[in-house]
Amino acid sequence: MLSVIPNPPRTALPIQGTDDLFPVRRVYCVGRNFAAHAREMGADPTREPPFFFMKPADALQVVPDGRILEHPYPPKTENYHHEVELVVALAKGGRDIPVEQALDHVYGYAVGLDMTRRDLQDDAKALRRSWELGKASDLSGPVGTLKPASVIGHPDKGAITLSVDGTLRQKGDLSDMIWSVAEQIAYLSTYFALEPGDVIFAGTPEGV
Repeated sequence: MLSVIPNPPRTALPIQGTDDLFPVRRVYCVGRNFAAHAREMGADPTREPPFFFMKPADALQVVPDGRILEHPYPPKTENYHHEVELVVALAKGGRDIPVEQALDHVYGYAVGLDMTRRDLQDDAKALRRSWELGKASDLSGPVGTLKPASVIGHPDKGAITLSVDGTLRQKGDLSDMIWSVAEQIAYLSTYFALEPGDVIFAGTPEGV
């Protein structure tokens, strides 16, 4: 059996210290996972259940170590925002994963940006529509090189920052996350069968 069109390439992330690649299956993103950012977006940062949205895997823009890439400004927006995030890559999947076992499913971590057409997202919120037009534009997920958990462990504290033209715009600490990485994986696995190759954008601090 032949494909009627060429098979599209699969997005794959580089892995630090090797020539190996991590092929991406799905991209999940958690919303408002830092209290200060939740307040910045007009929400109550109490510990209500996390919520998720998705980006297409081919919306990721791979940024290898040592490279500076051009990032295109997307159409249909006049208010394009950056959101720096910890990115979690899963090597194992499953359903109803216990929190205590969730980190065993993690292959590694990277830094990424959830680029957002904020005006389109705000319009969608006002109309009670989905966020895809605001969140899922082409190349809206720049991601750096993966660092294997076997090398760096499972970071649960430490600064996460973003600067634009040398000016600090976002600064937070991983310990400020409302829902930990393990809790995000466990909760998400009650709604989806997670699989190897899934990645999670784990939330952004204030300053977007």
